[in-house]
Amino acid sequence: MPDAAEYGDEGSNTLVNTAMALGGLDLPNLQLMGLGNLASIPGVPPRPDCSAAYGIMLEKSKGKDTIIGHWEMAGLITERPFPVYPHGFPKEVIEAFEKAIGHEVIGNYPASGTAIIEQLGEEHMRTGKPIVYTSADSVFQIAAHEEVIPVERLYDMCLKARRILTGEHNVTRVIARPFLGQPGSFRRTERRRDFSIPPPRPTVLDALCNAGYGVIGIGKIGDVFAYQGIREAIHSAGNLDVINQTVAGIHAAGPGLIFSNLVDFDTLYGHRNDPKGFAFGLREFDEHLPEIQEAMRPDDLLIITADHGVDPTTPSTDHSREKVPLLVWGKNAARCVNLGERETFADIAATIADLFGLAPWPAGTSFAGGI
Repeated sequence: MPDAAEYGDEGSNTLVNTAMALGGLDLPNLQLMGLGNLASIPGVPPRPDCSAAYGIMLEKSKGKDTIIGHWEMAGLITERPFPVYPHGFPKEVIEAFEKAIGHEVIGNYPASGTAIIEQLGEEHMRTGKPIVYTSADSVFQIAAHEEVIPVERLYDMCLKARRILTGEHNVTRVIARPFLGQPGSFRRTERRRDFSIPPPRPTVLDALCNAGYGVIGIGKIGDVFAYQGIREAIHSAGNLDVINQTVAGIHAAGPGLIFSNLVDFDTLYGHRNDPKGFAFGLREFDEHLPEIQEAMRPDDLLIITADHGVDPTTPSTDHSREKVPLLVWGKNAARCVNLGERETFADIAATIADLFGLAPWPAGTSFAGGI
């Protein structure tokens, strides 16, 4: 993004830098769709005969986190950034939380989730004190070993934190981060849960529901929108499960929207600075992409994009302020149309409203006419 330096992200470019670090990527199906038409990605050359419409989107909201990115896709632009805590949470927040849960905490500083459980996991197991930490995002994270603090109790702690974090401390998410294992071999489990603030205004998801359409959230979409505008939420155990649930949803669902999030790119690869893993995730998605396309009906439309960057090649383990790819494919949709550089992720919401015959969306510009 033009303002990446303001976020400490100058030079971040998730796809290009990952490809450069590995000497190229092998993504034949995404290449066919036109991914290589967006940038000079080693191993993914442009296709003048690509099968999808393609473009790039800029983020208009102030921030670079999951909530802000998803909200903007759904048509809600965040004008004021949410609070972040580069030096940890203030004393009054921690004391109120400790009183609410009846226990002292350890940590309270920005850290990678995997790093902090290695640093403090043994002390946590010895004392029973939950680990509190944050990141460059507006998040209050609580890590606990499942055999020390059962997951349901961890969720209850998160709910108590969510009630405390209001007003000037209204962070976008309180996140439960359960883990298992022993010192030196801890691993985070798939029972993570996000306790998000609800969108302050209706999104295009609400508009679809109000018009009688189905909206299915797969992965962490339900959590991201605090279940607002979601008729059915399906949690998943990683990217491959999200892909399988998406294919099943296409076969089973009536008219409406399926909104899926491939969380492994963040949690397993990007935040762990693992370009090889990131490339594996891309390849895995690429290999299964035909299954999604084959399941689609003639009037279905597939939109592939991202809510932020998470460059695994930089020293930072946080999200990165980047432009995101936009690929739009359908069996009867236009082929190899350049949708250009879009001013906001909200163009997706405007397009969805247009395609479903809803009232014109107040944010963003529809690209339905180009597809």
